[in-house]
Amino acid sequence: MKPLPNASDFLPGPVLMLGAPGVGKGTQAQLLMAEFNIPQISTGDLLREHRKNHTKLGMLADELMSKGQLVPDDLVNDMVAERFKQPDTEHGYILDGYPRTINQAEWLDTQLVAYLLPVVAVHIVVPQRVLLERITGRRISPAGRIYNIYTNPPKVEGICDIDGSKLEQRKDDTEEVFHERMKAFDAKTAAVIDYYRTHGGRFAEVNGDQPVEDVTKAIRAALLKLRHHPESDKDSEQ
Repeated sequence: MKPLPNASDFLPGPVLMLGAPGVGKGTQAQLLMAEFNIPQISTGDLLREHRKNHTKLGMLADELMSKGQLVPDDLVNDMVAERFKQPDTEHGYILDGYPRTINQAEWLDTQLVAYLLPVVAVHIVVPQRVLLERITGRRISPAGRIYNIYTNPPKVEGICDIDGSKLEQRKDDTEEVFHERMKAFDAKTAAVIDYYRTHGGRFAEVNGDQPVEDVTKAIRAALLKLRHHPESDKDSEQ
C-alpha cells in the first residue's frame, strides 16, 4: 500500500469520521493520527476533562447533569472552541463524536471560516449483517486478545490460542444491544451525514468491508480528492 503523504506535503485539516458502531472508525483514526501527528478531539474526553479540572465550563456541565439535563450544544461548542486553540491542531485533527447535531455542524462551519481548510466528512460504510457478525462474534481473552467466531475463530472453540484461557463475550456485544446502538446511531447521526452530503465537496463514502489497509488507502484517496490535492489525480490513474 502506498504510504500516506507526510504532513509537510499534505494537510488533512479537520476530518470528521462517520460510521455505525463496529465499522472501524477508531482504527482508522489512530492511523491518521500517527501518520500526520494530529490529535483526535473527542467531546466525551473534553467533557470529562473539564469536569475533572473543575473549569467554568465543567462546573456548568456538572450542574446540568446533576439535574438530569443534557449538556446543550452551546456548552459543547465552547469546549470544542477551547480545544481548537491548542497548537497541536495546526495541521488538522480527527473529530470524534462531534458534531452530533445540525446546530453543532453549522457552528463548526462558522468557526472554520478563518481556518486554512473546512471540515470534511468521511463516512465508512459496512453492511449491517457484517457489523452484526463483527460485534456479536467478538470474543476476548483475559489478556485482551480479540477473536471473532466468524472471521477469526480460535483453534479450539472458546479457548485462547496463546495461553489457553477462556474467551468471554462482553455484555454489550449481544444482538439486542447491537440493534439498540444502531437505532441510536441512526437517530443521532443521519441528519449530520445528510448535512455534509448536501454541502458540496466535503463528503465521501468509503467501503469499510475490506482489509484495514485497503480502507486506509480508500480514506487517503478520499481526503486527497476532497482537498483537491494534485496527488489525487495520480492515484486515479493507477
